[in-house]
Amino acid sequence: MSDAPTQHATSESALGAFLRKDLVGGALLLGAMVAALVLANSPLADLYFQVRDYEIGTEAVPGLMHTVGEWAADGLLAIFFFLIGLELKAEFVDGELRNPRRAALPIVAAVAGVALPALIFVGVNTMNRADPATMHGWAIPTATDIAFAVSVLAVVGSKLPVAMRTFLLTLAVVDDLIAIMIIAIFYSHGINLLSLGGALMTAAVYWVITHRFTDFFMTKKWAAWAVLLPLAVVTWLLIYNGGVHATIAGVLLGFATPVFRVPPRLITDEAPVLGLAPELEHRFRPFANAIAVPVFAFFSAGVAVGGWSGFKDSLGDPVAVGIILGLFFGKAVGIFGSSWLMDRFTPASKDSDYSWIDLLGLAIVAGIGFTVSLLIADLSFGTGSAHDDHAKVGILTGSMIAALVGGCLLLIRNRHYGALRAAGHEVDTYDA
Repeated sequence: MSDAPTQHATSESALGAFLRKDLVGGALLLGAMVAALVLANSPLADLYFQVRDYEIGTEAVPGLMHTVGEWAADGLLAIFFFLIGLELKAEFVDGELRNPRRAALPIVAAVAGVALPALIFVGVNTMNRADPATMHGWAIPTATDIAFAVSVLAVVGSKLPVAMRTFLLTLAVVDDLIAIMIIAIFYSHGINLLSLGGALMTAAVYWVITHRFTDFFMTKKWAAWAVLLPLAVVTWLLIYNGGVHATIAGVLLGFATPVFRVPPRLITDEAPVLGLAPELEHRFRPFANAIAVPVFAFFSAGVAVGGWSGFKDSLGDPVAVGIILGLFFGKAVGIFGSSWLMDRFTPASKDSDYSWIDLLGLAIVAGIGFTVSLLIADLSFGTGSAHDDHAKVGILTGSMIAALVGGCLLLIRNRHYGALRAAGHEVDTYDA
């Protein structure tokens, strides 16, 4: 009897550690997307779409009646964005983004990796004068899926220099920040300043209590559910009713969470350093990897392609063409080209631990744009519309091409670094 709690805790810890792995999160995301595509193109398609479009909630409170698909995109994905906010806060306070000069190259690469795909999409769809509405999707190919990109690196890159993973993570974090800004600015409608003001007030309360009672929330795990979760729900609801996409609530609260238990200027060797942000990231990562992101992908990626002829028709839509070219060519050229220019003409330089061909592989892998791209597609055209379906075909196609081409290139380079290690050369590697 006395051993049962210990065994349960050990089992729970082992499961949590398993679900936190980049590779596991990427595999669950991919599995959910494949399942959605299979169901949407099977005899069970009607049932799949009925479940996705089934409304749950109450109309007594504005903003609490949504379809299952909308709850997944607006609700569950807010948890994923909360983790993004925590990661961004940590990077700005105690990570690569703390030193702008050191982070200059991946920051510029991220900006170029957003701008060029958008320009390619606009260029392709400018020629489509018959339907100007296609231009609404200009932001779809701008996003890098950090979870899936890092998962590809984990699969093929166990012997690659750790500096490559640092570059990809920094680039993806900045890419996420830009995507968040794009969603907040360009995909917000009917702004309600009173509601947004209320959201800022609840976020301020969240900031005060998490900074003032950090130790309490770290030692009493139930307190996060009893105190912080209700605040988060109210903030989410106010932001939704304020006309801004509800996932921004997750980012706002992530930024409001303290990274350290004490201010950095007061840290000593004896003082506890890590604060609530890494603790909450540790707690919520398994749920996000196992539930939030896969469920969103399951209800977002389901597209009735209509067989091979339907697939060809989808690729005939300038929306899909612009997305594929943007994700594969735009990301690769923008990231690699801007990095080379920065290294050639500015004090910023590429890390000497890896070569330019390695960076090209990373740039191609950054063209994987599943999660946020699917969200922006829904926001651009509306779930279930023809352009939305074609956009998702483009996202899946472009992302898979980027994953396969970039993954193969990095696999070749991984063997190269493995041979170097076998020959006795020291390589600081990332063990996936």
